[in-house]
Amino acid sequence: MTRTGKRLSRPLYEGLPWLYVAGGAIALFGSYVSPYRALSIPIGLLGLLGVIGGIVVFLRRRDYREMQSQYGRGDSSLNDLGSDD
Repeated sequence: MTRTGKRLSRPLYEGLPWLYVAGGAIALFGSYVSPYRALSIPIGLLGLLGVIGGIVVFLRRRDYREMQSQYGRGDSSLNDLGSDD
């Protein structure tokens, strides 16, 4: 089964965690300066989720890349098991 869906460009994909954190920080600031309490609380919660989500995505990518560099890419070592050299 092959994937034929559209993909994000690499610079956009790499910048998404920073975009989440920046958007969350802006929402937190907007929540702080909002004069309406009923509007301030949901904006603050969304901002907090954005900041935490961006940090989580950034750390998960870093850990995944570190694991890939330690263990290699995929099961390429298993491809040679059937050959009789």
